[in-house]
Amino acid sequence: MDHDTMRRATAEFFGTFWLTFGGCGAAVLSAAFPELGIGFLGVAFAFGLTVLTMAYAVGHISGGHFNPAVTLGLWSAHRCANRHVLPYIVAQVIGAIFAAGVLYSIASGKPGWVPNGFASNGYGELSPGKYGLTACLITECLTTFFFLFIIIGTTSKGAAVGFAGIPIGFALVLIHLISIPVTNTSVNPARSTGPALIAGGDSMAQLWLFWVAPIMGAMAAGALARWLYEPADIAETSVVEKRAAV
Repeated sequence: MDHDTMRRATAEFFGTFWLTFGGCGAAVLSAAFPELGIGFLGVAFAFGLTVLTMAYAVGHISGGHFNPAVTLGLWSAHRCANRHVLPYIVAQVIGAIFAAGVLYSIASGKPGWVPNGFASNGYGELSPGKYGLTACLITECLTTFFFLFIIIGTTSKGAAVGFAGIPIGFALVLIHLISIPVTNTSVNPARSTGPALIAGGDSMAQLWLFWVAPIMGAMAAGALARWLYEPADIAETSVVEKRAAV
């Protein structure tokens, strides 16, 4: 792996670590804290803030994907180089697994604590609202589609320069406000993988959905972007990846 790719993958590792630790940590440690829990609203903002903060911290290095679905969606839109796809996804998954492990080591330090679902995603009995497979599939596809649509639009030529992290972060907040009761919100296969490994059992058995559905939605958004935006707009868009290559 060349130096530039290693540098980018390292940025993706830390970005995904922070997203998983911050978002899932809010869910595991703070959502139902006795009498003063932050609830769904707090967890939604926690996920959005992790993306917002890391977009500005390391986005200028890697593009700030922090999500295999985002990487594949941008690739399908011709916004991510072929050589970066696999290193990014590997780094993202490893970052999420490390974050889940650290979070477990903290949460398990409380006497009598049990992991329960450990912020993992699920359908049927594992859905917070007991939503079925079809409802969860539609939710994850649709919300990831719009997440990618917003990412591509706000980083395209003609969009306000330097502000993309704000609408992207708030988009993730909105997505969580909509879908936490349905799937506990994935839109990110890496974020789903880390907690599922800790929760084990049925959470691992249902993990496939939270790879398939987000990737389907993301790649559909990328395909639409190739048609909706002029090719020159996509090729010349002021994204980190292009600037770093200059």
